[in-house]
Amino acid sequence: MRDTTIQAPRKRVMAAMASAVVVGMFALAGCGPTASGGGDGGGDVTRIRFSYATGDDSWNSAVDSVVEAYNAQSDGVLVEGEPLTGGSDYTTAVRTMDATGNWPAIIDMRDTATYIDAGKLAPLPEEVTSLLQDDSYATYEDGEVYTVPSTANNGEIGLNIIYDKAYFAEHGLEVPTTYDEFISLMEAIKANGDVPLATAAGEVWPSDQLWKPLAAPTFATYGESGDGYWNAVASGDASLEDLREPLERLQHITDNFVLDGWQSTQDAQLATLLVTGQAIMSTSSAGMGRLNDINKVDPEFDAGMFIIPADDGTINVLRGQASGTGSGLAISAQAAEDEDEYAAAEDFLEFYYSVEGANAIEEAGVVAPNIVAADEITRNTSIPGAEDYFALLENPNLVWYQNEMNDPNFSAFNTFFRQTRIEMQDGQITLDDAIDQSQDEFDRTISGD
Repeated sequence: MRDTTIQAPRKRVMAAMASAVVVGMFALAGCGPTASGGGDGGGDVTRIRFSYATGDDSWNSAVDSVVEAYNAQSDGVLVEGEPLTGGSDYTTAVRTMDATGNWPAIIDMRDTATYIDAGKLAPLPEEVTSLLQDDSYATYEDGEVYTVPSTANNGEIGLNIIYDKAYFAEHGLEVPTTYDEFISLMEAIKANGDVPLATAAGEVWPSDQLWKPLAAPTFATYGESGDGYWNAVASGDASLEDLREPLERLQHITDNFVLDGWQSTQDAQLATLLVTGQAIMSTSSAGMGRLNDINKVDPEFDAGMFIIPADDGTINVLRGQASGTGSGLAISAQAAEDEDEYAAAEDFLEFYYSVEGANAIEEAGVVAPNIVAADEITRNTSIPGAEDYFALLENPNLVWYQNEMNDPNFSAFNTFFRQTRIEMQDGQITLDDAIDQSQDEFDRTISGD
């Protein structure tokens, strides 16, 4: 069932009144009119907001960089970056924005289908989509394109393990090529008197960083010939019981190898925990961004990166499949009501997907979107560990899989599933309880039983 709580578009005067409320709730990034060179906020300058989910320092810096680069070359448009709370709270932030009738011109979308169906997003023009490689975006069921990717469509290669290369060299340790070798690696680090792994669950979304690589072999099985594991569960061809083995592995790792205090650790703390030697490895969902964060904390730290392999050495990674309902950058329908705002949003996105915009993103330590002119991008290979990231894309053991789930209620279920896994890892519930409760919640929210 579609979410019916989305409010109808308000009149522009109400949006203007609500703006003061929302801006008071969400701090603007340091790329506002006084920090950028593109305009003084007067005359014929069109001011628009770009709202996005905050992430690691590299992503936040990338947004600042591309906004500032755009403003510096624009005479008629001034873009203001508006970072909203990240993770699972982002959905709530967008709902609050919608309820107050205070949509920005450009927004980093989640739960896209819900907002398309509610008429809150405007179709993107060909002038924008033509700058991207065809396989990096997709149309919705009405034939229109509503979102385009904010970064490279390299799937979940960012869900990996960052490690201390100097420590590995000192103790004769090697990057694991099978799951058993990964466990043996952590046992060897523990035998040295050190903590093998740091992970975070201060917010629920970082819990995916360890879980997804462990579940990937199971997910990949359903992605080989079908629409993915979650759709198989919805059709009755699979169940949460099929995740028992990866859940057991998750619990075993937490119980034996993870740094104490993971329940309250924030994702942003992981770089510091690694650099200060409190753990020899850490989970990551930021890919190049986490490597760049570490480099900022300690330029001398020699970081490496690998993905937890399956039993047979396969590196299963969720493909960044273009989807008509996927997350990405969008233009709001509210902005489309104003000719100048829509034109300004289009102009910014054209810059975002230009070589100049891509270079600004890459320089900040984030891999730029898959633009048509990708060969002209200056790739940032200066970050320690960057060679590991790009090597993964060429690894012969890399296998891409699909696991699409477009049900608008899946986001709510996924939040529940994350919290349930955390409770299992923390000993609040048993593994059997985790499976049973998750199956019941899936049936209630997705299958509609």
